[in-house]
Amino acid sequence: MVDLLKGIRVLSLNHFLMGPVGVQFLADLGADVIAVEPPGGAFQRKWGGADKRVDGQSMLLLTGNRNKRSLTLDLKKPEAVVIARQLIAKSDVIAENFRPGVLDKLGLGYEDAKKINPQIIYAAASGYGPDGPYVNRPGQDLLIQALSGLAMITGSREQGPRAVGVSAIDHHGAALFAAGILAALVRKARTGQGCRVDVSLLSAALDLQMESFTCYLNGQRPDDVRQPGPVAGWYYGAPYGIYATRDGHIAISLGSLEALSDALGLPLDQRIPDGEAYRRRDEASAMIAPSVAKRTTTECIALFEARGIWHAAVNDYADVVEDPQIVHNRNFQVVTGATGTPITLVSHPVRYDGEQPDVRLPPQKLGAQTEEILKELGYDARTLKHLYDTGAIGAADSHH
Repeated sequence: MVDLLKGIRVLSLNHFLMGPVGVQFLADLGADVIAVEPPGGAFQRKWGGADKRVDGQSMLLLTGNRNKRSLTLDLKKPEAVVIARQLIAKSDVIAENFRPGVLDKLGLGYEDAKKINPQIIYAAASGYGPDGPYVNRPGQDLLIQALSGLAMITGSREQGPRAVGVSAIDHHGAALFAAGILAALVRKARTGQGCRVDVSLLSAALDLQMESFTCYLNGQRPDDVRQPGPVAGWYYGAPYGIYATRDGHIAISLGSLEALSDALGLPLDQRIPDGEAYRRRDEASAMIAPSVAKRTTTECIALFEARGIWHAAVNDYADVVEDPQIVHNRNFQVVTGATGTPITLVSHPVRYDGEQPDVRLPPQKLGAQTEEILKELGYDARTLKHLYDTGAIGAADSHH
């Protein structure tokens, strides 16, 4: 069992994707994560991809809510706010991704949390940052892809901007959220000092484009940052990109343009020297593309392997699931849901001493551990009944 964060308690007031997935990383490592949701459930219980539910849960919930205990609190009720404040007093981290200022109005913001627990790590994820001209705008992955330039550089000059096929900014932001919290935990362990950690989707989107923006801000700025033909980015030289084969597609990465020309049998008098791979990339890729298209993916692989040209077949999801390295790495794992239904999840992406973190708790039913957590705080049965009756606590399937 991987328990690197055993003894660390995280109070999570997160919804959507970035916050839940970032905190899930800590939960996988053994932190006691208490996920607080309103009585009707957080957004991730109500929406998810593919219009599909498994074990009664949405895909969005299954993505980022394993290894967490579920507590249902109606923070509009003063009794629920009291419970949240008691949990802050006993937690190492409070993590939230409400719009800036929402928790301040409830008396649960950073300044209030510090008064309750001076050593608290307060981690806030937002769309654009804790302040500034966009602070009240809705922060969502697709909107940030558009605003940050990511949709533009992913698009082609022929077809225009295009969104990345996943919520890439949410996922990268989640990793930064976890990294920021872990850094704060290291300092707390050394000095006892708390910290405020702020992560935004907008900053995550720019960080995701670090290489591209470094080239753009320090080099010759192109008129168009969309992908030129099959080349995978405005700042790359040929052949770096994805090319259609006779029966699929192949990615051609690093390797000599001369060696590639030789592999494809391009005429000697038309070959472009390696030193001109960037300046003459449109010309080079225009010659490479039709030659690749005449061959099957398997034929291209054989030619490229023989000459040390880095390459990969472009897999669809069915190919990915069967890929021998992915199977070997156990990147997908099947767990048993709360109702006994098998659920396939994407595994924790890091190993520790060769060990992969377990799924100790599948994504839980709303409020499944409400009574357990409140009993740990010293609440008795009579008080619990009162809290149920007032609506301060509850669960979607509660019979109280």
